Amino acid sequence: MASYLLPNLSSKHEIDNIIRSTEELVLVLRFGRESDTVCLQLDHILSKAVDDLAKMARIYTVDVDSVPVYTRYFDITLIPATIFFFNAQHIKVDWGTADHTKFIGTFKKKQDFIDVVETIYRGAMKGKLMVHSPLDPESLQKYELVFKEF
Repeated sequence: MASYLLPNLSSKHEIDNIIRSTEELVLVLRFGRESDTVCLQLDHILSKAVDDLAKMARIYTVDVDSVPVYTRYFDITLIPATIFFFNAQHIKVDWGTADHTKFIGTFKKKQDFIDVVETIYRGAMKGKLMVHSPLDPESLQKYELVFKEF
């Protein structure tokens, strides 16, 4: 299983420490569940890219049930959700959807993920907190945001 090839963060404390201590690299956090087949597909792609991105990124998995505080904070209602950081800053990506805070679903191939990380890395090195996705918006999964009123 690919999930076992990627390090897992299982507490808020671990996530906080990784976010604060990862410098000059893109931090990729995949929120999901190991029992979910789409998460496993994404984990397979992420694990295949680890060596190619060793000088640009660190990749971790996070079980949404083990860190409900982050699941709520990032409004993770669909899984898998992938979130990116650089030097403790949440990096947003314009995917051509209403939500720029996270990538929902899986990448179609390893090169798509590599292209996204390279774009984030180059943008973040220039001080950008938001970059445009290098992926064709037509090839991305479509979903609708549902806003709840409280």
